[in-house]
Amino acid sequence: QVQLVESGGGLVQAGGSLRLSCATSGNIYSITWMGWYRQAPGKQRELVALITTAGNTNYADSVKGRFTISRDNAKNMVSLQMSSLKPEDTAVYRCSVLARAVQYWGQGTQVTVSS
Repeated sequence: QVQLVESGGGLVQAGGSLRLSCATSGNIYSITWMGWYRQAPGKQRELVALITTAGNTNYADSVKGRFTISRDNAKNMVSLQMSSLKPEDTAVYRCSVLARAVQYWGQGTQVTVSS
């Protein structure tokens, strides 16, 4: 079992920045990748960014060059630095990890970007 707790969401104006963090606990040594998903009202959930244990990253085309995912292995955390935010980035963001072929989810944090 892996537990995830997100923090850092909120309201920001377009062009602004936010940093999301996700603290992990439990059987963290079995984690193979960590990532962030988001879901806006009326839209499907989408993968925003992912980072593997080797440090390889993958981003949705819509956030490339604006978002950066990172992990702190010492603190067992994954973060998402979001810059140049746009109203279309408004969504509930959820942290997720894959451990022993099971995908775990955080509770989600709201990010709202005003125009």
